[in-house]
Amino acid sequence: MNTGKLTTSQRIWWAIGTIVVLVWALFPVASILATSFKLPSELTLGTFLPRTWTLDNYEQILAPSGAAQDLFLSALRNSVGISLIATAIAVVLATLAAYAIARLDFPGKRIILTTALGVSIFPVISIVTPLFNLWRSIGLYDTWIGLIIPYLSLTLPISIWTLAAFFRQIPWELEQAAQVDGATNWQAFRKAIVPLAAPGVFTTALIAFFIAWNDFVYGISLTSTDAARPVPAALAFFTGASQFESPVGAISAAAIVVTIPVVILVVLFQRQIVSGLTQGAVKG
Repeated sequence: MNTGKLTTSQRIWWAIGTIVVLVWALFPVASILATSFKLPSELTLGTFLPRTWTLDNYEQILAPSGAAQDLFLSALRNSVGISLIATAIAVVLATLAAYAIARLDFPGKRIILTTALGVSIFPVISIVTPLFNLWRSIGLYDTWIGLIIPYLSLTLPISIWTLAAFFRQIPWELEQAAQVDGATNWQAFRKAIVPLAAPGVFTTALIAFFIAWNDFVYGISLTSTDAARPVPAALAFFTGASQFESPVGAISAAAIVVTIPVVILVVLFQRQIVSGLTQGAVKG
């Protein structure tokens, strides 16, 4: 029996399955995209495509005269800055921690990894209230640092868990050879290990950025003005031109705009992402 090639019927079923998955995954995005081009009067008609295509919703959030321009652009700046800073800190700390876990033999390594995994799946909503009270007391409420620190609780555990797998598969002999040639422990780590782990570090950075970029709970709970409010939280404050007009069109346009950077990153670096994920899965 030849298991290397698919039969015609198997190819057909694979094609059907692929189409079903793509439709299932992309239909909500296509619906939001179509809604972003609709007039407010068309939002309740129940049609998928707009009868009259318009850029009014995009002008509302991007044009200088737009009703939501100040709210959206300030939130966009906050999201970019906070997510990049949280990602950079998480990747640096996770790289050092994962290297120690993979290379050093000390008691409690498995507990650290298990704790990291547990923290990453811990329900965020359960700690928002005490964090809100603490931040109000020490002056971190509605600040960038007041969001960056909680974002580290989301990005750092998964970064440590992911990078530990990459460092485990890098041959220990390479570091020893660098040390024999006169390199210090830090030089061997920086010049021999980090370049080899670059695909894993890059993949981890993208995952951490996506997690921070998409957060809503911390963003809505730990901010009250546009000083630090990120885009996902700012969307909840969009309003229509009047109290009788729904802001769904503007929210859809904003959702498309904030999705574009994620799509661009995935398209440009899909090879690195796949390479990093598959390399990390070789050895646990």
